[in-house]
Amino acid sequence: MIRPQLSADGLAVRLPIAARAESILDDLALAYTEDPDTVGALLTHHGDNVRALDHAIYAVDMPEYERAMRAAAADGSREALAAECPIAADLDDLLDPDSAITLAGRITRLAGRIRHTPAQNRKTHP
Repeated sequence: MIRPQLSADGLAVRLPIAARAESILDDLALAYTEDPDTVGALLTHHGDNVRALDHAIYAVDMPEYERAMRAAAADGSREALAAECPIAADLDDLLDPDSAITLAGRITRLAGRIRHTPAQNRKTHP
């Protein structure tokens, strides 16, 4: 389960997920080592889809249906890559009601600490 904590500056609640990203990258590297042609082609295809989606999102004259089609293409290539990285499917926390309430309580307590710290005692970002 995600373990919420205060950020180093004490101004935000942090939900650390870096270890999960590391697991995905490690798994992707292993998959690439085992089958570089297939995984390389999937990465290239997904990169092209993401670039096309990015263009569609920021182009002012792009029709909404085109954005939706490009988003679907990026989702599809992302799913194909995830299939090559079996650990990716195990990264989402599935919380039963009690665990969800516990996590929400932890986040609320940490956020309460920030809210109840006088403004003059808070560190500010440069």
